[in-house]
Amino acid sequence: MTAAETQPLTYRVNVDAPLDLRGYESQGGYAALRKALKELQPADVTQLVKESKLSGRGGGGFPTGVKWGLVPMGADAPRDKYLICNADEMEPGTFKDRLLMEGVPHQLIEAMIISGYAIQASRGYIFVRGEYVLAAQRLNRAIAEARAAGYLGAHVQGSPWSFELFVHTSAGRYICGEETALINSLEGRRANPRAKPPYPQVAGLWGKPTVVNNVETLSNVPHIVLHGTQWFHGLSQGRSKDTGTKLYGVCGRARHPGIWELPFGTSAREILEQHAGGMQDGRELKCWLPGGASTDFLLPEHLDLAMDFETIAQAGSRMGTGLITVVDCAQSIISVVRNLEEFFSRESCGWCTPCRDGLPWTVKLLMALERGEGQPRDIATLEQLTRFLGPGKTFCAHAPGAMEPLQSALKFFRPEFEAGIARPAAQAVA
Repeated sequence: MTAAETQPLTYRVNVDAPLDLRGYESQGGYAALRKALKELQPADVTQLVKESKLSGRGGGGFPTGVKWGLVPMGADAPRDKYLICNADEMEPGTFKDRLLMEGVPHQLIEAMIISGYAIQASRGYIFVRGEYVLAAQRLNRAIAEARAAGYLGAHVQGSPWSFELFVHTSAGRYICGEETALINSLEGRRANPRAKPPYPQVAGLWGKPTVVNNVETLSNVPHIVLHGTQWFHGLSQGRSKDTGTKLYGVCGRARHPGIWELPFGTSAREILEQHAGGMQDGRELKCWLPGGASTDFLLPEHLDLAMDFETIAQAGSRMGTGLITVVDCAQSIISVVRNLEEFFSRESCGWCTPCRDGLPWTVKLLMALERGEGQPRDIATLEQLTRFLGPGKTFCAHAPGAMEPLQSALKFFRPEFEAGIARPAAQAVA
């Protein structure tokens, strides 16, 4: 099989010189859009995505077609609907969406147009992380080319449907990765999460039906439309119940950190040892995060697990974004976790008390343990905080996500935390 058939998301990626409109079209670009407009009704596109079993690639893994199916359709539905691409990629250890936006921007533009057609959206927004300056520039250039070619604007490709697309650069807050906080930010409001229900599919941007999907998720849509659901199922090669390919990556002290498009369900060992070249010389793997900073640590004995949502959940963590962060044995687990918790504390929107006050308190305790000045009750207090800031105790998933690396570090590496407790003076002298 060709690269186009086995690595559909990345075979056209060229970060140094991405394809312009003509180059993208010469390699099959916008063929899926033309097929959708000429041969398929909007409901047919949604049904294809449902049958493909495409799951969200932003971390949650929610079925994409099911999400689209919740949007009101028909004559009684609101006239204005919105499609938002969540490109606010601020999860520490995650950089896959940047590759797609910088390396093949027209793929995301085509994906947005087809997805907008499926839900009959009138406008689309790509909400880009503020630091992704080059990605925003290339997306804006691709949008201008697509508009000039009739792929955007009034009566797309001569169809009755019209669609506009815009790039919106984020002011730069991690909380904007939460879809309702993103919507608030896009409206010009403070980026606080909203209460749900109502869900965005019913009442989202400016109170209208809205779908929010991740960059990698949307980028699969043109290939599903063009090649069909059975082809998409086959991409995982029977390794997982999840379908398609996945952008897996490795960062940290590996020989060759990077990103690779592989069958969904590829083992963590294959990703780390075959593609990333294993640990750097003289480094030994201590533990690893399977999908960004807000996932639980796993150990070297977990490396043979399939990197999919169900398998990693059964191991006690979450697959998240699928980009592995490796920690070597020379690193202090307290220092690693403190660094992560400082990020989460700084990025809290401050909307609810457990998150606003609990995360800084977590950092304070970890800093004391890191200096060897911890108190005997500090470990118990940290364990208490993992419960008080856990699922169901906060307004959104920010604090529960922050607690995942901490709770797993306490479980697997408790002696390191105990070593951070200050000894009485007499005992220290002895």
